[in-house]
Amino acid sequence: MKISINMLSSADKVDGQGVGSAYLEQVNLIREGADDLFDVYINSRKKCDIVHVHTVDLWNYFKMKKGISVCYVHFLPDTLDGSIRLPKFAFNVFKKYVTKFYNRADYLVVVNPIFIKDLVRFGIDESKISYIPNYVSKDNFYKKSNDEVLKIRDKYNIDENAFVVLGVGQVQTRKGVMDFIDVAKKMPDVTFVWCGGFSFGVITDGYDELKRIYENPPSNVIFTGILKREDMNDMYNMADVLFMPSYNELFPMSILEAVNSEKPLVLRNLDLYEDILFNKYLVGTNNDEFVLRLKELKSDKKLYNKYSKYSHEISSFYSKEHVLQIWKDFYLKIVNKK
Repeated sequence: MKISINMLSSADKVDGQGVGSAYLEQVNLIREGADDLFDVYINSRKKCDIVHVHTVDLWNYFKMKKGISVCYVHFLPDTLDGSIRLPKFAFNVFKKYVTKFYNRADYLVVVNPIFIKDLVRFGIDESKISYIPNYVSKDNFYKKSNDEVLKIRDKYNIDENAFVVLGVGQVQTRKGVMDFIDVAKKMPDVTFVWCGGFSFGVITDGYDELKRIYENPPSNVIFTGILKREDMNDMYNMADVLFMPSYNELFPMSILEAVNSEKPLVLRNLDLYEDILFNKYLVGTNNDEFVLRLKELKSDKKLYNKYSKYSHEISSFYSKEHVLQIWKDFYLKIVNKK
């Protein structure tokens, strides 16, 4: 008899969120790669062996005890800083709720091992925390031909010879959007494209300032707004580099998506990247260093090819077979333990 899993999530209701992308990839991975072992249901009222929660909705909090509960940790209470703007009292209440939500689950799954100690700091038992990395399907994200890239650039009115720097994520303070703009101003001969919008609307942290820039960007900056996920492979292929100046992340899906098209990565010098990206990326600690890294990639073909190859190696590590086997072992272990 197969093990039943009820996937609980509202993450795919709004386009442009990494949580939604991670949720869809994980569900498809289990459905397509392990249908001999598991029956997967979505937001079902059916009693299942495992209740796998992907989002911290209040109704999911009460559904967790209807089976062996697994909670996917897509963010920590601390990473909410710089994402949403709420009154201090409401913000503190929400942080406490998130911590209580994670404590209620039988098991937690983090996408980056560096965050295990942070969860323990919030009073969560380390023995119930497992690390399973994110995964991106190479059927949906892959390298396109030069001819296809030229057609994509033409669609977005981008010169075929332009050096294009891509940023991806919600337009919010935590993502480093203002730094992205500042770097663009210092490199007027380069085209900068940011894919993403205001998923949280007016409660987005820094909304007023970001909205002004979003509506009146420098001449070499394009804000595409929120794009559907099926359009994002075109954007990675159209670009020359993925530049992510984020101040706080867990494991951005955009990085996994970009490396499938072998784009070099320029990232902020965050500890969380070291264990998951194996130092196969260029780093900066401030905007002047970001400018230097991008200029080096633009002018040095040998360096560019080196980091393009590194991205291919990152992509190869996070293979479908590898991540699928980890999930199989995890689900079987917790059911057998029960």
